[in-house]
Amino acid sequence: MVDFGGTGAMLLVIGVAGLFCAALALLLARPLGWVSALSIAGFVWSLAVIGAVTLVPTSAHTGIVAAEGRMSTCSWDIGGPAPDGFWIFESGQRTLNTVLFVPAGALLVLAVARWRAGWILAPLGILALGGYSALIEKTQAGAWPGSTARATSPT
Repeated sequence: MVDFGGTGAMLLVIGVAGLFCAALALLLARPLGWVSALSIAGFVWSLAVIGAVTLVPTSAHTGIVAAEGRMSTCSWDIGGPAPDGFWIFESGQRTLNTVLFVPAGALLVLAVARWRAGWILAPLGILALGGYSALIEKTQAGAWPGSTARATSPT
């Protein structure tokens, strides 16, 4: 049984990551300046938020889904902390998943914009965010060879 999950656990992970990223911003502020420091720390925090919201189970006692009993593809229409989407997004999980990555992309661009190599780093970072999304999908689907899938909030 998985004994860690639910909205409270998601908020705990997000809060702890926020404290870590605040400390990171303080460490980076002197050498990089506040804008870059906050952008980098915010980007790292947004990755932690994405991970917490998408990978922490929606309840503390979800159990394990055996490999032969799991879905073969990700579902667009089940589970999650807001299965029908938030009231301001009427299109449900697809829109929520997209909106979840927007701050990360914006902060990534702000973080690398000050460097000459930013015009290369920004597109590579956006591609890496796409890879992060794919990694989350594989993790949720239990697609790792020989693994079992945890019942998590699908994206």
